[in-house]
Amino acid sequence: MQRGSDRLSVHRDDEMKHQLQGMLRSGHSTRTEEWHDPEPSADDDPRVAGGPALGSLEETRLELARVLGRRPFPAGPGELIAELRRHNAPDVLIEPLTRLPRGARYGNVQELAVALTRGEEAP
Repeated sequence: MQRGSDRLSVHRDDEMKHQLQGMLRSGHSTRTEEWHDPEPSADDDPRVAGGPALGSLEETRLELARVLGRRPFPAGPGELIAELRRHNAPDVLIEPLTRLPRGARYGNVQELAVALTRGEEAP
């Protein structure tokens, strides 16, 4: 015999599960009011589920700024890699910096993002 703090009996709980099963499997909203529904993501929202997105200039700049902020600039690739590691940035964000020229200096996130999206390679 269960003596938890359940508000409903086991039979009533099973009955409610059975009633909701059709609505949950229907594939459409189960809310009576549209404003209760969660808002879908917009086309210009940053990708979150797949981790950092380093495709376009805007996505790259957004991810770098989110982790780095303003503090480490101006800096070279080695300093920026160390700063990213200190903030536990994912490898997908750190790895492209290893291909940048060692002597390069970047004044802000924008300059760094431009260098990464242009694909500057070390000589």
